[in-house]
Amino acid sequence: MNNNGVSLWSIFAVFAKIGAFTIGGGYAMIPLIEAEMRRKDWISEEDMPDIIVLAQSAPGILAVNMAIYSGYRLRGIRGAIAASLGAVLPSFVIILLIAMLFAGIKDNPTMQKIFRGIRPVAVGLILVPAINLARKGCRKWWAWLILLASLVAVAVLKISPVYIILVTIVVAVAISFAKEARTQR
Repeated sequence: MNNNGVSLWSIFAVFAKIGAFTIGGGYAMIPLIEAEMRRKDWISEEDMPDIIVLAQSAPGILAVNMAIYSGYRLRGIRGAIAASLGAVLPSFVIILLIAMLFAGIKDNPTMQKIFRGIRPVAVGLILVPAINLARKGCRKWWAWLILLASLVAVAVLKISPVYIILVTIVVAVAISFAKEARTQR
């Protein structure tokens, strides 16, 4: 990684571009963040799953957490500030403009068609990182089984993801202790 000469302006500009052209929230930003940061040689392919997991585990918005972590890796606190401002500022300005204008155009048939056309794009942008994360994180048969069971539990059975995460943690800790006990015999 070539991070030594990265300017704060470059960090801000990359995340502002991502923030300005992403529809669908944080998950939709993941492929753009990865593509831009890899293009600039700021991260490796192996770094991206770690960045996503760290960003998801911290409280707050995923895209902002990813920006903060990435900016911090590149330039410390100032890099984190530049990246998070870049990720948030364009969206804030766009939403502010839409809110000011939306009352007058919300019933416009053309605008309704535009928003209906944008929805599948947002879904696609969210699916890409999910599929990539699954391919990188599910290398064993049992990982795919956990993924499918979690998907069914949340989507079909309407079980809260909190319970699934808690059960997964308990099972993982139990397996870890069992393996450790077996190796000590």
